[in-house]
Amino acid sequence: MSEHLNKATSNFLIRHASLRQIQVFECVARNLSFTRAAEELYLTQPTVSSQVKSLAEAIDMPLYEQVGRQIFLTEIGEEVACSCRGIIDQLSNLEIMLDDFRGLKRGRLRVAVITTAKYFAPVALGKFCKKYPDIELSLKVGNRNTILKRIDRNLDDLYILGQVPSMDMDLEAIPFAPNPLVIIAHANHELVGTKVSLKRLAKEPFIMREKGSGIRSAVEDLFAQHGLTVKERMMLETNEAIKHCVMGELGVACVSEHALDLLSPGARIAKLDVEGFPIHKEWNIVYPKTKSLSLLAEEFLKFLQAHGDQYLELDMDEKPALDKPAGPLKSASS
Repeated sequence: MSEHLNKATSNFLIRHASLRQIQVFECVARNLSFTRAAEELYLTQPTVSSQVKSLAEAIDMPLYEQVGRQIFLTEIGEEVACSCRGIIDQLSNLEIMLDDFRGLKRGRLRVAVITTAKYFAPVALGKFCKKYPDIELSLKVGNRNTILKRIDRNLDDLYILGQVPSMDMDLEAIPFAPNPLVIIAHANHELVGTKVSLKRLAKEPFIMREKGSGIRSAVEDLFAQHGLTVKERMMLETNEAIKHCVMGELGVACVSEHALDLLSPGARIAKLDVEGFPIHKEWNIVYPKTKSLSLLAEEFLKFLQAHGDQYLELDMDEKPALDKPAGPLKSASS
């Protein structure tokens, strides 16, 4: 009798939770909105609410809290959402496998990238989609903290980052392309066309990335190694804002060289020749080691390893958008 009861208890969710409920709750948890989930799934909002309510009743614990119009997942809700994503990923894998048997190439690929990677990630994804034109694609762009939160919530298949995060979770990090960091200034800045020492650069007001940024850490670490500190004037979270401030002559900045690829012809920005720069970093494909990658994610991972560096343009001498110093270099070492 006891053995029968335990078996019935262990199969409770199988008997009471449906795949539709799992899909709907995962969508609500990812969007933190019943309205956006209803729009994404082409359902009515009452239907979404009913499915989530049924799942919560089957689990018999609160999955979310509502404050005004905003919803927040409970600790149990976060765990259930992660498990729901795992189930959906496994079913997606099965769909891909069945499509493969039928000679089709379909499936879902979710990629999240750090803001600087947006300059090349769409190109790489575009080339990949030509190989698999029927895939469903999601690309999310955010600053470092946003991407780390997405990793923690298991929202995507693969992540592209510059600096590999040191987090409690065990992450797989695969370098696939160079990511040099350079110093930029307004084209009329007095240091343009000179050899600049780090000591001299330290006198300049800096426009810095937000705390926790990989670029910020790289600059601060280099300065600290030479007993110097950064003279920070402003802190901004996007490369576009930083480049506009540099064009506004508010200071110098450190950016990924790839952030200079799409400068407009009228941009008045120059790359400085600074001691210790470029700082040689790498782009990394990151995902939790415990994560079971979908077949499509594995294909994209192999694609980036084989071809990723082909979509990064680093020959800045051929870019008219970047003002180049004229004449021989002079020294500015103190």
